[in-house]
Amino acid sequence: MPTSPDDNDRYYMRRCLDLARSAMGNTAPNPMVGCVIVKDGKIIGEGYHPKAGEPHAEIFALRSANQTHEAQTDKATLSATLYVNLEPCNHTGLTPPCSDAVIASGVSRVVVGMVDPNPKVAGSGIAKIKAAGIAVTVGVEEDACQTLNEAFVHRILNQRPFGILKYAMTIDGKIATTTGHSAWITSPDSRRWVYQLRSYCQAIIIGGNTVRKDNPNLTCHGVSDRIPLRVVMSRSLDLPTVANLWNCDQAPTVVFTQPNPNRDIHNALTRQGVEIIELEVLTPDSVMKNLYDRGQAQVLWECGGTLAARALQDNSVQKLYAFIAPKIIGGASAPTPIGDLGLTEMTQAIELKKLGLQSIGPDWLLDAYL
Repeated sequence: MPTSPDDNDRYYMRRCLDLARSAMGNTAPNPMVGCVIVKDGKIIGEGYHPKAGEPHAEIFALRSANQTHEAQTDKATLSATLYVNLEPCNHTGLTPPCSDAVIASGVSRVVVGMVDPNPKVAGSGIAKIKAAGIAVTVGVEEDACQTLNEAFVHRILNQRPFGILKYAMTIDGKIATTTGHSAWITSPDSRRWVYQLRSYCQAIIIGGNTVRKDNPNLTCHGVSDRIPLRVVMSRSLDLPTVANLWNCDQAPTVVFTQPNPNRDIHNALTRQGVEIIELEVLTPDSVMKNLYDRGQAQVLWECGGTLAARALQDNSVQKLYAFIAPKIIGGASAPTPIGDLGLTEMTQAIELKKLGLQSIGPDWLLDAYL
């Protein structure tokens, strides 16, 4: 439990982060936000933003305080402290400005985890609350707040979704045998972890070769009822007309290809409900732009080495999850996770930062940022 004013702020901000995580995978393109209202050392209201179009976390927390204390909101929250992991908004979108509601509530202090990078906010919410005579503290648990909403921040600043590259390999760096057989490299525990990760993303991208060789489902296998958009990149549309991904009753599937694709395959897939989009130039970046326009915030690359290399070259990957299984396959021609990047000197190598390592069953999971 907290023992000092600073500890109090960190304690309640961590509670905000826990609340925000309740909606993980559901809020895109909005951020994940939690809010806690404290009065006389007790939490009197809590809330989080459930999804785009719904009220923001501050509104739910204020309502909670009002209902709990059976009083008007301005009475229940008078002289209270409001904690929120992201700056209250100060513009009218699908919902009214939260800064106005915070000011009207009568709270005497607001503690903010991080400034909102959205140009429509970007400090104006904090400035408005300060101008109303309310004390504001900014930057409590800021690193954790930034990490929770890293996809939102990247999307706002770069007009592209946050890209995650995930692969599984043996300890000698192979993702399949020389014959292409790859099921299964990692343990059931690791696969369940991946199914959970999928549920936090809005799309999963693979290449046509993965469809032909593995015939994946790309679902969450019951770990979550949220199944992201399934995306296939295929220049020539050289795809089977029967595949698990074409079962669009499970989840939507979109295939990105180039102009004038194979019309027989095009028609066969569209009859099954598959959306086909022809892009003049088919690249990871052009696909990520389309997904950005669809309002997506976080995208998972589960592709083979060739497409993974292109995604890295296109700056379409910001984070890496590499599962390492305690197995050895060997074979000079056995495929590796990343194809040819055209690098000839070690000084050209892509460097990773903020490395993490954890064990999952018998496997190891390395995570890092590019």
